[in-house]
Amino acid sequence: MNAHKMTARIVGVLFITATVAGILSVALLGPILNSPDYLIKVSANENHVILGALLVLIMAFACAGIAIWLYPILKKHNEALALGSVAFRTIEAVLFIVSTIGLLSLLTLSQEYVKAGAPDASHFQTLGALLLAARDVGNNLGFMAFTLGALMYYYIFYRSNLIPRWLSGWGFIAAALSLSQALLVLSGEYAFSTISIFLNIPILVNEMVLAIWLIVKGFNPSAIASGAVSGEGRTT
Repeated sequence: MNAHKMTARIVGVLFITATVAGILSVALLGPILNSPDYLIKVSANENHVILGALLVLIMAFACAGIAIWLYPILKKHNEALALGSVAFRTIEAVLFIVSTIGLLSLLTLSQEYVKAGAPDASHFQTLGALLLAARDVGNNLGFMAFTLGALMYYYIFYRSNLIPRWLSGWGFIAAALSLSQALLVLSGEYAFSTISIFLNIPILVNEMVLAIWLIVKGFNPSAIASGAVSGEGRTT
């Protein structure tokens, strides 16, 4: 197996890892954090919260890994955009890591809240609301960074023909739809409203199709060769 085939398979696995970890974290944390008595539930479901935090960290590192592994191939076609995709997906990872730290802080706060009891707990509720709000903003900014990074590498994919253009074109449009969803959330839309889910379904499906394509088919060999020639031309 050549290096480019190996890279394609690693990127495909990272796409699947990031998506599965993200979905599982939402499934674990959503019912707890969206509950009106979330401070009690967070404390009562400590193991679920810790596992959810671990899944977010796995997702964060997988997301950054996607762009890092793609960079050596994409830079031969457009180095500036390839570097930009690494930067934005690294920012995404950092924001998700910060969000995870906030989640673990919320766990500590909830445990203290339960110990304090209702009469002395009003300030815990205020701090809890602030931590939740900061986590939500961090997640949304992280998702926005993801869409910007994705737009960059899908554009390179489309221009270079490293993957079929129907797949890269679909990915570019889907990333643009997801960016519009992130902007809607910043303006007050609920992150899991019907319109939000509708706008994010295309990128979710696309990334799974792309992952399978990369694992099974890999990158277009002629596009790889073309990139190598143009890369050599820039250095002479």
